[in-house]
Amino acid sequence: MDAFVNRPPSPDLPERRKSVHEMLAEAGLRPTRQRMALGELLFRGYDRHVTAERLFDEAVAASLSVSLATVYNTLHQFTDAGLLREIAVDGARVYFDTNVHDHHHFLVEEDGELYDIPTNVTVANLPTPPDGLRIDRVDVVVRLRRDEG
Repeated sequence: MDAFVNRPPSPDLPERRKSVHEMLAEAGLRPTRQRMALGELLFRGYDRHVTAERLFDEAVAASLSVSLATVYNTLHQFTDAGLLREIAVDGARVYFDTNVHDHHHFLVEEDGELYDIPTNVTVANLPTPPDGLRIDRVDVVVRLRRDEG
């Protein structure tokens, strides 16, 4: 699985060069102390997948004074502003992805780790949506299990 670990982007991918302050301003979000602090944890220069609980744990480890509710609210505000992409893998687990471009994921079910699929995935034969609706995006989550051998 090493090929799929969240790590700094390869040289052929654009790096994030904007500060968290600039990102918030461009997204129309006021750069509050808590948004800035959580943004610094989230946008460390490489794409990653986090749950609210994982980000909360990182915030506590960094001695930030935030509640889990604040982390959830901030993640949803960042998602609504287009800074994050929400990936619901089932009814109980939601991940927030700093890579907002169209792409798909592997999910290792035993440990809940989510990894970007590094190649294009073709989805064919999508149904026609009802009148007045359009398909916004298709998220593919390929569920994996570790070999027992």
